[in-house]
Amino acid sequence: MKFRLAFVGFGKVAQGLTELLVRKHDQLKHDYGFDCRIVAVADTVKGSIMNKRGLDPERLLHLARTDESLRAYPKGSKGLSSIETIKKAEANVLVETTWTNLTDGEPGLTHIKTALIEGLHVVTTNKGPIALAYHELVALAERRQRQLRFEGTVLSGTPVISLLTETLAGSTINSIRGILNGTTNYILGEMEGGRTYEEALRAAQERGYAEADSSGDVEGWDAAAKITILSNAGMDGRLKLADVHREGIVGITARDVRDAASAGMRIKLVAAAYAENGKVTAQVTHERLPETDPLSRIPGVMNAVIISTDVQADIIVVGPGAGADSAGYALLSDLLAIDRFLTK
Repeated sequence: MKFRLAFVGFGKVAQGLTELLVRKHDQLKHDYGFDCRIVAVADTVKGSIMNKRGLDPERLLHLARTDESLRAYPKGSKGLSSIETIKKAEANVLVETTWTNLTDGEPGLTHIKTALIEGLHVVTTNKGPIALAYHELVALAERRQRQLRFEGTVLSGTPVISLLTETLAGSTINSIRGILNGTTNYILGEMEGGRTYEEALRAAQERGYAEADSSGDVEGWDAAAKITILSNAGMDGRLKLADVHREGIVGITARDVRDAASAGMRIKLVAAAYAENGKVTAQVTHERLPETDPLSRIPGVMNAVIISTDVQADIIVVGPGAGADSAGYALLSDLLAIDRFLTK
C-alpha cells in the first residue's frame, strides 16, 4: 500500500516523524517495502498546505523550523481548515498530533472521528481522545474497517501499547504498575538531592521538562490519562478518566523525601491498574517504595512499566517517555504496523 499522509498538527512530534521519513526513506523502502507521501499539512500556527501530488518533506521541515508559514510553500492549496484538510486531501492515513485536552478531547477527538468516518486510518500521539473516548473510537474504527493506532500516547516511542495488545496476546493482564510521568519523576529525584519542591519544579521548567503551567503533570492528570489508556487497551477495562483515584506530588515536602530516604525508601508517583473479579480499577498515588521495587530505581525523566500476567509475572519495560524523536518514532512504528496489517 502506498501511504498518503495528512498531518493535522505540525509541531515537534510531527516534525520528528517527518525527519525520520526523510532519514530512513531508503531503509524503510528496502527492508519493508514501505512507501509514503505527505499530501497535506494543517497547523493552527504554521498554516496549511495541500498538494495531492505530494509535498517535499524537507521543504516542510525548513519552513516549520524557520518559523515561516507553510503558506510560503510554492505549490498547493492553502488556507484549509483541519477538517477540510482531512476531507479533501485524498489521504488514506491521518497523523494527528494536536495538543492534549483532557476535558473533552477536542479538537483531536473530532479530527480522529472525521478521519475514520471518511475512511482514513489514524495514528496519533494525542492522549485526550484515547483516554476519554477509547471504546467509542475503537468501535468506530472497527465499523469502518480502519486502523486506529496510538502507541505514542503513553511511553512515547518506548513500546508498551503494542506489547499489551499484540505481543502478550493470549495472556490475561492482572496488573500494570508504572512511572508514567517523567516530569514528576525528575522533580522527586531533584528533591532527593536536597532541593525544595519549588526549586525542583523550577529546574524542570528551565530544562524544558515541565510547562509553565505544570498542573497536568504535578497534579497527576497526565499519569491518570495514561493509566486509563493502558487499562482500557491492555486489560479490557471500561474506565473513564474520572474513575481513576488521583494524587499528585504538590503536597510532598523536602522533609517527606528525607524521611523516606532515612527509612531506605524513595517517593515515586506510581500509576497502577488491577484486574479483580472481572473489574479493572486504577489509581495514581505517591508511594514510598523500597529499593527492592524496580520502580524505585527509575531515574530522571525516564518512564517504566511493570506488567504482570497469568502466565508470566513482572515484565518490565523502561525507556524515554517523551521527546520529539521518541514520539516521532512511535508514529513511525504505528505506520509500519498498519502496513503489516494491510499486506498480511
